[in-house]
Amino acid sequence: MNKLVWEQDFLSGNADLQSWNIRLGNDLLDNDGKPVYPGWGNGEQQFYTGNPGNLSIGEEGLQLCARRETVEQDGRSFAYTSARLDTRDQFSFCYGRLVVRAKLPVGQGIWPAIWLLPQDQAYGPWPASGEIDMLEAKGRLPRQIAGTLHYGPDLAHKVVEEFTYELENGTINEFREYALEWEAGSMRWLVDGQCFAERSLEPGVMPFDQPFYLLLNLAVGGWYDNVAVDEAALPAVMTVSSIRLYQH
Repeated sequence: MNKLVWEQDFLSGNADLQSWNIRLGNDLLDNDGKPVYPGWGNGEQQFYTGNPGNLSIGEEGLQLCARRETVEQDGRSFAYTSARLDTRDQFSFCYGRLVVRAKLPVGQGIWPAIWLLPQDQAYGPWPASGEIDMLEAKGRLPRQIAGTLHYGPDLAHKVVEEFTYELENGTINEFREYALEWEAGSMRWLVDGQCFAERSLEPGVMPFDQPFYLLLNLAVGGWYDNVAVDEAALPAVMTVSSIRLYQH
């Protein structure tokens, strides 16, 4: 029997972000908070802020908003702002059924993601300790979604396994229930109750037996879909109404 062990209901009147870290800037940081790669390691063009124009809780839920807005920092200029938040050191889990109800923006160059990173890098730095992408979407392809696993002993030998799926009806720009079913021996990706991908997990090869924390972000540009940004699609909003984790 699955039991609800963690919930974020952004439609409740007292919803807040106490369980979340709001990330700022354009740099991927190391464990000591020092910049390692610009563009969050993906060539992303946005500057993340915690401003109400980029991150808020409204009638439909938690809203991450990407905007055409210029930010200058350390001699660099950024043309877009958006939002990124995570639960590192606040909440992490190993195994369970994670369900996120979300509505994603469309538009070329818009890249919403719901994903997980290891709380403790038990097997070493990325990608050795793994990454689980529960959901990624290319705003240019409003009927397509993807789930991905990243792992491997080091950067030179990284493994990327991406599972894409074409929605049968409608687009990502309406509320859908995205789920990840993570067990000791398998990983499954679902949308609206339908499983679109399953992967067996190999002990000793794949590092998915440790606690991971949750990330939500809305990127603009970047290598995931290396195309020009359609500024007519901005502002673009990613809305999350609820997150629930069930465990046996």
